[in-house]
This record gives sequence, structure tokens and C-alpha cells, in this order.
Amino acid sequence: MGEVRVRKLDVGDIFELKERAKRERTSVEAILRRVIAEEARRPRRELLAMVEEHQQQIRDTSGELPDSTPLIREERAAS
Repeated sequence: MGEVRVRKLDVGDIFELKERAKRERTSVEAILRRVIAEEARRPRRELLAMVEEHQQQIRDTSGELPDSTPLIREERAAS
């Protein structure tokens, strides 16, 4: 695990985080870890959502495409 130090945070933001931590019965550090992890993974989730949407559009216009695995295996076996 790595460490990150964040400087020059707004005092009001720190207060809000502490209040949130109290309400959630956790620590500010745990909240920040969760927020940072979610933000770090967001681009990947967005890309996967775009891919899934594109695949659904293809299925909607072309229907379900057949699995080509058996044909590829058959061609390889014949070679």
C-alpha cells in the first residue's frame, strides 16, 4: 500500500468529512480511501459501460452473433 499526503485542504471540507465519519461510524481516512478508490476506477467502469452499450446496439441491429469457436477449432484441426 502506498501513502498520499494532501495539503492545503479547506477547513470546512475537513469539518464536513469529520462529521460524515461520525455519522457513518468510520474514520475520515476510511472515507477518503473509498472516495479515492472509486474515482481511480471510474474511467475503467465508464469504458466498460460504453463497450457493453455498443455490444447491445450491435445485438439490437444484427441479432445475437454465433460463437465462432467451434469453426476455428475445426479449421485448426484440419491444418
